[in-house]
Amino acid sequence: MYALVDCNNFYASCERVFNPALNGKPVVVLSNNDGCVIARSNESKALGIPMGANEFEFHQLFKEKNVIVHSSNFALYGDMSFRVMTILNRFSPDVEVYSIDEAFLKFVGFENYDLNAYCLEMKRKVTKGTGIPISIGIAKTKALSKVANKIAKKFPVETKGVYLIDTDEKRIKALKWLKVEDIWGIGRRYAEKLNLIGVFNALQFIELNDEYVKKVFSVVGLRLKHDLMGKPTL
Repeated sequence: MYALVDCNNFYASCERVFNPALNGKPVVVLSNNDGCVIARSNESKALGIPMGANEFEFHQLFKEKNVIVHSSNFALYGDMSFRVMTILNRFSPDVEVYSIDEAFLKFVGFENYDLNAYCLEMKRKVTKGTGIPISIGIAKTKALSKVANKIAKKFPVETKGVYLIDTDEKRIKALKWLKVEDIWGIGRRYAEKLNLIGVFNALQFIELNDEYVKKVFSVVGLRLKHDLMGKPTL
């Protein structure tokens, strides 16, 4: 089994750790040259501020809605990332850091563990030790753990920030829920191609025949399809 741990609104969360007065307020973090938005708190997302928004285009909105704007501080974010990853290493000997705010944990020999409870404890330890909120998705493959993570993040109250896909029924339900453009590695351009042939969700994607997927998406896309089917290939 794999767990995908993702820090929620990471750069904005880092700023809140060192300035708790930002909690509950709309926060955005700008790129190196203060050109565009690279992180948003949930409150900023609710205001309709998109990722990548140009600062000069949204300057007036920031002012009107009292959005707190921060220049990026990558030294701080790197340090906070290291702290998070250090705690994750206590929970599995096999941790693959995927990005500054994401990591895959592989659980081998954990067959007798209640992984949902185990990851809830992991979440508690990370948040208590760093102040950074995280979401965790657990499944048989990396691609499915990505899907599970999206569910954990989308439904934080129902899942408590942790979601486990451990049955075929859950897998199918999750794939039917996931829009094709939100599949890990698909992107908007390929999603538009899939929409044209009537494929709008991840379940419809995995129902495509292997030859077509390999032709359009190469062998990488075929591996992704198999991963979503529950066959570890990535």
